[in-house]
Amino acid sequence: MKSVLCPTCGCSLVRLRISREQASHLLHAGENYYFCCQGCAVIFPSDPERYLAQIRDVVVCPGCLGEKPAGVTVSVEHARRTLGFCGCPHCEEAFAREPERLLARLENW
Repeated sequence: MKSVLCPTCGCSLVRLRISREQASHLLHAGENYYFCCQGCAVIFPSDPERYLAQIRDVVVCPGCLGEKPAGVTVSVEHARRTLGFCGCPHCEEAFAREPERLLARLENW
């Protein structure tokens, strides 16, 4: 599962508790991108393709909201979707107890 990541630094805006309304944003190639701070928004236009490539395969763990490359996450199937978890057993256990709440944090950002 992917949540909104700052394309410049790769931080999860959900983990940082930055709402869509609070985030700086820019339009690039017809898509809106959201940033953790104005500094990242200022840097991004200098090389947008490089920054986007850095986050292309990064996912956010639904349990701890940590960012990890998809290739090193633990895959868990839920409701016909594959979710990437950080690998910590606690995150998978927490998700098993409250999957809808934890997914809502990412999806309703």
